[in-house]
Formats: sequence, structure tokens, C-alpha cells
Amino acid sequence: MNDNSATQAPSLDPTYEVQKGETITAWIVSELISKDFPGTAAPAEDRVNYRFINGFVDVGDLPCRKAFWAEMVGRAIEPERDWPAHLNLPGSNRRVEFTGFWHVPTHIRRWLKGTFRTDAPRPLHLRLGTCGGVRIWVNGVEQVRFEPFRRNVESTSEVTLALQPGDNEILLHTEDLAERDTIWFFELELLDETPLTVVLPVPLDSDEVNRLAALVRDVRPSRDVFVDSALELVFDAAPEVDLPVFVEVYSHGHDRAVLARAAATLGAREIRLTISETLGIPDGYHGVRLTIGSGAGTVTRVIDAAFLGRLSPAATAETIAERKRAALDFSAAQGAERIGRALAMVAVGSDDRATIDRLIAVTLQSIDRREDCSDFVLVPLLWLVRAYGERLGPETVERIRASVLGYRYWVDEPGNDVMWFWSENHVLCFHASQLLAGDFLPDAVFAASGRSGREQAALAKARLHRWFDSVEAHGLAEWNSAAYYPIDFIGLLALEHWAEPELAGRARRQLDLIFEMIALHTLAGVPAGSQGRAYDKELRAGPLTELAPFAAVAFGEGWLNGGVASLPMFCCSDYFPPAHLDRLARLEPGRAIEARYAQGLDFGKLVLFKNEAAQLSTVVDHKTGRKGHQQHVMDIRLAGHPMARLWVNHPGEDDPWGTQRPSYWAGSGILPRVAQHRDLALMIFDTQDHRNGWTHAYLGRDGFDEILTEDNWLIVRSGAGFAALCATNGLTMVTKGATAGRELRSEGRLCGWVAAIGCGGISDFERFRERIHATGVTFDADRRLLSVAPPDRPALRLSHDGAFSLGGEPLTFGHEQPQPEITFDHAGPAGRADRLFYFMNGPCG
Repeated sequence: MNDNSATQAPSLDPTYEVQKGETITAWIVSELISKDFPGTAAPAEDRVNYRFINGFVDVGDLPCRKAFWAEMVGRAIEPERDWPAHLNLPGSNRRVEFTGFWHVPTHIRRWLKGTFRTDAPRPLHLRLGTCGGVRIWVNGVEQVRFEPFRRNVESTSEVTLALQPGDNEILLHTEDLAERDTIWFFELELLDETPLTVVLPVPLDSDEVNRLAALVRDVRPSRDVFVDSALELVFDAAPEVDLPVFVEVYSHGHDRAVLARAAATLGAREIRLTISETLGIPDGYHGVRLTIGSGAGTVTRVIDAAFLGRLSPAATAETIAERKRAALDFSAAQGAERIGRALAMVAVGSDDRATIDRLIAVTLQSIDRREDCSDFVLVPLLWLVRAYGERLGPETVERIRASVLGYRYWVDEPGNDVMWFWSENHVLCFHASQLLAGDFLPDAVFAASGRSGREQAALAKARLHRWFDSVEAHGLAEWNSAAYYPIDFIGLLALEHWAEPELAGRARRQLDLIFEMIALHTLAGVPAGSQGRAYDKELRAGPLTELAPFAAVAFGEGWLNGGVASLPMFCCSDYFPPAHLDRLARLEPGRAIEARYAQGLDFGKLVLFKNEAAQLSTVVDHKTGRKGHQQHVMDIRLAGHPMARLWVNHPGEDDPWGTQRPSYWAGSGILPRVAQHRDLALMIFDTQDHRNGWTHAYLGRDGFDEILTEDNWLIVRSGAGFAALCATNGLTMVTKGATAGRELRSEGRLCGWVAAIGCGGISDFERFRERIHATGVTFDADRRLLSVAPPDRPALRLSHDGAFSLGGEPLTFGHEQPQPEITFDHAGPAGRADRLFYFMNGPCG
């Protein structure tokens, strides 16, 4: 029992009721408690069979987790009650979640406390779900101990808490072993019919708690992108009194560098807050960490915001060689704090030794600690020392040499790290680093393996050929990924530049293929399209992704930014993308193309339709009806604004700013049936096996000149590009909360969606709108059959079982090779009247 409860005035108690099926999310939460937990070094099981899949990979239990089980399960834990704290209040997330990324094995834990009130003794029945381990004390007595400790896999148990009359003090301890990307949460769902009253032991009244909860739940940036302007935050609910707000803006890069800090005040009855300290921060899609309130009434929230120096791209040089030099200069001056910037600086002849030495030192620390993703920085470091070692000085070269010899290059070498060896991008970078390191130090002995450099290089060469055998046969599981193509470039550019002719040739051909896919999916300087692995931080970033500068350098249109994971390697290399790709990246007026190809072992069947001002991209017939991961299945990009973007998905979680895989916007909880023909795409969602029984569309609102919601249609224009979305269950614009004005929902577990694009002038947009309204869309939910009948065009029909037809004639994909095939290309004016177009009438531009 809480002996002080009787002295607290009930009217001031911050209480809320939890109903059956709801979860308990209001707690006082401690700061993170963490320490390294490496375990004993040992080789890991080599499960890499060079057949890369899109989704979770079971890699077995690493030495650190085995040690964690042995030491942590069942140990004595003394309750701790006095710790710095903040509030976790009811919001969008059903879970109490602390998911994050730790580059080395780390024991992470937090304490939480709250009060459960009851009028009479009651057994409280809860469903406990967790990634991690949970212990619960009630009035000082431990009543729950649930410690599965399964990495990133939820475990559940039904538990009972014995509550006494009055206020019961609840103390909860959650912990886990962090191994790089770590899903860490607990979820307590009420199973009883009788509601539960939860009291927060803080000096706030109920109304103030509710206002704080609304503030952190609904806060959002006022714009999709802040163009040469300061961050402005919008809140739906204004506070009754002035509230202190501490803001940190940080990079989403490896170092999570803090770019701006500010202490501000959200005034009473104010709903907007401008953070002037963010004016002039580096371009990028950055994290924004908010701490609102003070003392025990502090709440935190992490959201994101985009910052761009100029809306239109700067003029670029005529030749790719000149553009490479300009990008190298930019990276040297404004690149992120990674070794790629040091490579650029040395390559352009910078005499800023302090910065170069600092970047090298940070890189060597990452390598020596065997941090996850250290393979991504080891390759450009080896490029730097091999190409410019004489400029670094003998002491620096010797430090690099020691780190290279001490590294762990594969799972067959003993280690107690959490480096990820199993995805296609990591496999490539580990093998490339092993090859470059072995060639660099052929006669030296490498500590982890005991092999000579020559032996390391020979083994890496054989492994790399296996990697190329796989991706040449199947393509890339992470197709079109704005996050992972720049990582693939790390290994491929290094091999093209440094490897012997056979491997260099295979790398060159793969680079050509990736640049062809980038060219196809780039519109007005912004790479977009369906992706095999997508994150919010790329989907909503527009020209701010790390992939965008590659398009700018290769095709002469776009934006540079601070991404330097591999761009300086591209600019230092002798590699040039095939010249004919320019005509795919920048279509001339009147031209429209369709391309089809397949990527990945599980065949992501890709379709792209593109004209000069609009682009529609899908992955069709991909794992329909199954739980999604990070597959971005449908994407629309319009040319009038760098943020003009739309897509449709089924949310994989509840929090619009969450980081699950799939998340609210990236990936799908349940993957739909998708088909596309030319400028028209059809999608059927059946989400009956998922808790979220609705689907939604993302609207990059800043990017559109016109936004119309009519009947079941959303119709938009950005410059000369048009798009329309229809949901058979209707569309409702979200007007409050974190996604206000940028989310359109369609309720219902069975729903059909239709997407169409077009282009032209203002009068053409009116004709586009008329044709959209004249298009018949019907959905037979019982048969899960979607039909679309544009005026004067053959009707398209799609069944959830996969049957797809045009005018009654079956349409099959039939292009299951990694090399894109242009299946339609109309460059002349006659294309504007071609019956194979549905919604593009009249000239574009």
C-alpha cells in the first residue's frame, strides 16, 4: 500500500481509466541505465548462404546473448525507487517502448513506477507482451518475473497482480541486451471487464496531465520541409500556463551528431513554437528530441523534420567529371562527420589536419570497438590509406595498420560483438574490406583469424564471387532503397577501383545496373519509387536522402547534401555511369515510358511508369497477404516540388513517429495485392489478421499546388504533374494530431485502392479531373475483386488471388529478370492519344 495516498486530495489526483483491451502506458520512467556487456569472444554460426531475403533473418544466438541468459535470468534485483525521471503518458503507442540502436552489446534497463487504485481487493489480470525481460513489484513485493530475452521477438504471458484496497504502489523493471537495432518494449493489456484506475504520483492535476499527454501526442512540424527557415512546431492543444521546452535536433547518421540545441517556452494558450536556433543547420531529414515541462512533470517526444537550403537545385556543370569535382569539394567542406569526408578533404588537398585527424580517430575507435556498421567505414578508410597514405604521415598510417590487422572480418573469426554480417549490403562490405585489407597488408598476420593478408584476400575473393553469383541471378532484395544503395556503393565502388579485373568487371556491371534503376526512378532530381527496404527518414526526405547526390552527379540535376558514406568514393573513382541513362532520368517533353523487371530472391516484380512530370512505381504480386517488413509497395512522385510525394500502405504500428518494422508509414502491416498497367495501379488490402483495420495515404502537402478531395478521390497537382487516389471505402482527411493534413484514412479491413497519374497544363488538369470522375471503380468485397473502368479505355480487373486483366484479356508480368526492360516507350506527340494511356491527355509541360 501507498501510505501517503490518504493525504492526497482525490480531486488533484492525475488519474485515467484503462478499459478491457486497452494498455497501461502512463508511468514515471527513469533515465536509461546501460553498460557494455560483451560476453566471451567466439566464432558465430555461419548462416550466410548468399540467398538474401527481404525481412527478418534468424542468425542464431550470439555469444553475448548466451552470456546474458547465463548471468541475468533469475538473478536477485533490489528495487530502486529514487532516480531522475520523466513522464510516459498515454499516446499513439499501445506499448511503452524504448526501441533504439546500440553499436556494441549493451545491457540496457529502466525503472518505472505508478499507482493502481481499487476500491476492493482484486486480482488484476493482464496480458504482458515484451521484447526484453520484465519484473513487477506490488507494494514492495515482487509478483511478476518474465524474462524470455529473445532478441527482437515478442514473448507474451498472462499475469495476475494481487491488488489491495486503496492505492497500490507499482514498480516495474524492464531490461534487455541491446544488439544493434533493438526492439525493446513492454505492453500490459487489461483482460478484465472491470476498468482499472491508474494514478500518476506526480504533483499535477488530471487536467494538466491530459494536456501534457495531448501536447506530446499531437506535436508536429508545421511544414514538410523548412526551406532556409527555422523549425516551427505545431500543437493541437495549447497549455494553460507557460511551459519550458528543450529541443535537440540531431542527425540520423551513424554518429547522431547534435546539430542544434535550444531552450524555449511554449506560451500559455499558444499552439506554435519557432526554434530560431535551427536556422542555418545542415540540410537533412533530422531527428527532433523534445522535452516538455519541468521536474516530475517532464515528458519527452521524438519526431523528425526536414531542412533544405534552397527549393530549386543549383545549376550543375555540363560534364560528369566536373560534377564529381564539385561534389567532392562540397563533401570536403560540408560532409557529415564520417571518414568519407576525410577522404574528400585529402583528395582535394585540404590542409585542415585537425579535422582529418579527428575523423580518422573516430573511425579507428569504431573499428577497434567492432561497432556495428564499422564495415561501412573500414572500406573508405582503406581507400584513403591506399590512395593517399603518403599525405597522412607515418604515425597515422601505423595506427590505421594496427586497426586493420585487429579487425574481425567474418563470423568464422572469434568475436563478442554485434556486427551484422547477414544482409546483402553488409556481406558485400565485409568481403570488400577483407579483400582490400589483405591486399594492403599481404604479409602481415591478422589477429582475429591468424591468417596472412594473402590468405584473407584469397578467401574474400572467393566469397565475393559467391555474392555476385547471387545478385546477378536474382537482383537485390533491397531494390531501389534510398538507404541501402549508398551502402552497396561502398563495396562496389571499392571493388571497381581496387580489385583485380574479373571482380572489378562484375562490380562495374552491377554499378551500371543500379544506376539504371536510379535513372528510371528519378524525377526532377529526386530518386523515388517502390523500395525493398524503406524507412520514414528516407521516404519523407525527398532530395535529402543519401542517394539524391548520386543522381545529381550522374544525371546533372538535383541537390548535394552531407551524405558521405560513399559519394566521395564515387567522385574519386574513374567509374562513370553509362551515358544513355541520362535520357531515362530526364525525359524529354512528350515522352512516356514503362519499365518492368524483378529484384531479389523472392521476386519483387517492379513496374514503373513515368512521364516528364509524374512517376508511378509499384512492386506487384509480392508476398500478398503476409506480414510486411520494410517493403514500400506503391509510390507516386510529381515533378513540381521536391516534396511532392504520395503513397498508400497499411500501418504496421500505431505511432506516426514510431520506428517499428513495418512502421506507421514505411512498410505494411499486411501486404496488399498490387498490379499496375501503364499509368494506373490497383491495390487490394485484406487486413483481417491485423489489429489495425484501416489503410491510409501519405500526402506530402507542401509539394502540391492543388489538393482536391471529391467523392472517394484525392486529386492533386504539382506543377505539370497530376495524381489521383481512390479508396473504395472512402477517404477522410485527418485534421488533428501528428498527421494532420498529411494523412487520408480509409476505414475497413477489406479495401480497394486505385492510383493514377498524368501531366500537362492547367486546362489538362481540368480534363484529368473530369476523366477521374468519369472512371468507374467497383469493389466486390466478398470476391475481393477490384474493377476500374476509365472512360473510353479497356477496364482493368484485379482479384486478390492474383488474376489481373485488361479488357477481359489476362495480363501476366513475364519480366522476371534483374535487368530492366522498357516495355513501353513513346517519345512522340502521337503518344498523347495512344489508347494505352488512361489519364494523360494533351501535351506535358
